[in-house]
Amino acid sequence: MELFSELYNCYYQVLRRLLCQKESLTIREISDYIHAEGFEESLLSVVPKIEDGTWNLFQKDGELYLSRLKSDFLMPLSSLQKSYLKALLYDARIGLFLEPQQLRELQHLLADVSPLFKQEHFFYFDRFSDGDPCTEESYRRIFRVLLTAQKKRQYVDIDYNSPTGNRIHHHYIPARLEYSVKNDKFRLIAVKDTNRHNLKLEILNLDRIRSAYAIEKFYPCEIDLNKILKSTYYAEPVTLHITDRRNALERAMLHFANYEKNTRRIDDSTYECQIFYNKKMETELLIEVLSFGPVIKVTGNKSFLKQLKERLQMQAEINAVSF
Repeated sequence: MELFSELYNCYYQVLRRLLCQKESLTIREISDYIHAEGFEESLLSVVPKIEDGTWNLFQKDGELYLSRLKSDFLMPLSSLQKSYLKALLYDARIGLFLEPQQLRELQHLLADVSPLFKQEHFFYFDRFSDGDPCTEESYRRIFRVLLTAQKKRQYVDIDYNSPTGNRIHHHYIPARLEYSVKNDKFRLIAVKDTNRHNLKLEILNLDRIRSAYAIEKFYPCEIDLNKILKSTYYAEPVTLHITDRRNALERAMLHFANYEKNTRRIDDSTYECQIFYNKKMETELLIEVLSFGPVIKVTGNKSFLKQLKERLQMQAEINAVSF
């Protein structure tokens, strides 16, 4: 499984592009490229292995590193990769991203391949049971409309029932689709124009969208979603200390992948991770942090830490009454 992970994850894709470079690179240039193309925490794993020669992929000449590959290379799919792709076809969510014809073609191409795993092999003990109806045709149609409009910066007429029961009808520009593992639900980060032509973010749960229709109106330029998100963040990020036991660092980086964050190494087994968030993200972030137990310690900010203590106290009182 270690080989499978290296073949498929972001590290492999970033390294592949670096190895195809024809010119020598400095560690600074390699780090800048990884920072731009990979995850923030990729620097912690990739750069040290290049510098100390653990991955003997570059020839070192002074301060310069030159790829040992002489030309671009292609790799056919391994049996393990095919087995993984076949397993994905058993996930109901894959149909949201593929047209029915594409799905049928993949099933035909992988007909003789055994899946690496099936969905019934997993038991989710900490996930809500009312997940999105990913196989319902009305839900799939809405998802496809939003996904297509997101790529084109196209406005969508959305009719939405809010959690408070209010009906909201507005023209939005879909900016990002996110999936919550905890809730087993997709949500849409949408942008709408205010009266002053400023862009405002709205977060909509897909299962609450009653209808969505693309209209013949397009936003004229790229939307800097990260810039808009940053303008909504609290002044101080939440700071976590992660003790890397039982693969905690990798699990945390995967778990918090949808948040903007900075991660640095403190010592051999401890990492500091700063997560930037806003009020709408706060409750879910609290729950996610709590799910890691003692391998994560919250050191700030004070407001987040206060809410965390209140939740733990409330849970302790509930447990005391139960027993």
